Amino acid sequence: MYLPNVRDAVVAESKVVDYLLSTTHPEGKDKANFFLRFGFSSEHWEEFADALKLLAASHEVTKTIATISGLRYQVEGTLESPDGRNPRIRTIWQIDTGGSIPRLITAYPTRR
Repeated sequence: MYLPNVRDAVVAESKVVDYLLSTTHPEGKDKANFFLRFGFSSEHWEEFADALKLLAASHEVTKTIATISGLRYQVEGTLESPDGRNPRIRTIWQIDTGGSIPRLITAYPTRR
């Protein structure tokens, strides 16, 4: 099974710039240090957002979790990166209760 409505998936600018690529965010800085090593940058945040959406469209859901606010989908795979090293990561997407559009919750490296 693939992420439902993946073509409409949303990756918010603030999720990327203020969290996943922010070296000063208390919870996101380690993720930022990881993703920045592969050539992603806040200045070109759309490139990172597009790579995350491509990953979601290219790999099957590995796990679903029902939460109070909606259904979460875990998708793991290779992230196409600017430097071409393409790390393996895990992404979490959520479709809010009553909604149909998946939005990115988080992304982080996986252990092989």
